[in-house]
Amino acid sequence: MAPRPADRPAWAPPSLESGHLEDPKLAAALRTLELTVRHRLDGLLQGNHLGLVPGPGSEPGEARTYQPGDDVRRMDWSVTARTTEPHIRQTVADRELETWVVCDLSPSLDFGTAACEKRDLAVAAVSAIAHLTSGGGNRIGAIVATGAHTTRIPPRGGSVAAQSMLRSLATTPRAPDGTRGDLGAALELLRRPPKRRGLAVVVSDFLGDVTWERSLRGLAARHDLLAVEVLDPRDLELPDVGRVVLSDPESGRVREVSTTPRLRTDFAAAAEAHRQEVARALRRCGAPRLTLRTDSDWIADIVRFVIGRKRGWSGGLR
Repeated sequence: MAPRPADRPAWAPPSLESGHLEDPKLAAALRTLELTVRHRLDGLLQGNHLGLVPGPGSEPGEARTYQPGDDVRRMDWSVTARTTEPHIRQTVADRELETWVVCDLSPSLDFGTAACEKRDLAVAAVSAIAHLTSGGGNRIGAIVATGAHTTRIPPRGGSVAAQSMLRSLATTPRAPDGTRGDLGAALELLRRPPKRRGLAVVVSDFLGDVTWERSLRGLAARHDLLAVEVLDPRDLELPDVGRVVLSDPESGRVREVSTTPRLRTDFAAAAEAHRQEVARALRRCGAPRLTLRTDSDWIADIVRFVIGRKRGWSGGLR
C-alpha cells in the first residue's frame, strides 16, 4: 500500500468505504472544502462562467487586433481587409454551460507524501471546478474511473447536486493494488454517445503510457477542454533515503532499490521526460494544463491559472 500523509488537512475527505455517504466526518470535511473554495475563489468570475477556460460561445462579439498566440481560426477577414491589420472576432459566451468532469481515481492516485493524497486533491479540484462553473442554469456531471469500475454521474445544476457529486467522488471505493487505470476508456464514455457541447475537464495524474490522446482529441472537436494534472513530489524525484521499497500500484510490481545519486538523477530525468510527453499531447489536443501539487497551495495555483487564462483570452499580457 502506498504511504499516506499522517496529518490530513481539514478539507480532505476521510478515507471511507462505499455506503458511508452520510458519515458526519465526511459531511464536515466537504463543508470545510466548500467554504475554503468559496472564500478564496469568490469574485474571480465577475459574471463570466467561462472564466475557468475562457472559450468561444455561439454569439458573435466585437473584433479586436490580433495578438500573438490567438487562434487563427477566429480571424475576421472582412475587418482585416478593411483595416489592412489582422483582427480576430470575439464571441459572447453561452448563457448556460454543461460541464463534464472525467475524474481518474486509479490506484496511482491513492498516494501522497505531503499535505494530502492525490485522490484528496482530485476531489478538491472538482469542488473548485463546480464552484467556478456554477450558477445561471449551468450543470455539472462526472465520469469516475478507478480501473476496476466506472461510475457515471448525470449532469445537474445547483449546490445540492454539486455536493452530492462530491460525496460520490469522496466515497468511491479504492481499486485493489495491481489494477491498471484506463483513462482513454473513461474519455470514450464521455465522447460516445456525444454529449451537449460544453466544457470537458480531465482530472488525473497522467502517469503511464499516453494512450488517451486520440480519445481526448475526439472530445476537442465538440468541447472546450481543461486538463488538471495532480502530482505528488515523489512523482518527480526520489529523496536520498538509502534503501527503499518501491511499488507500482497499477502493476503490482515491487522492487527494493538503493537511492544512489545516479538512480535519483535517472528517475528525475525520466519523470521530466514523461511530463513533457504529456504536455505535448495535451497541446496537440488543445487542452490547457493546470498542475496541482500535494505540497503547494492548490487554490492559489487555480487562481493564477484562471487569471492567466482570462488575460490571455482578452489579449492582455501573459
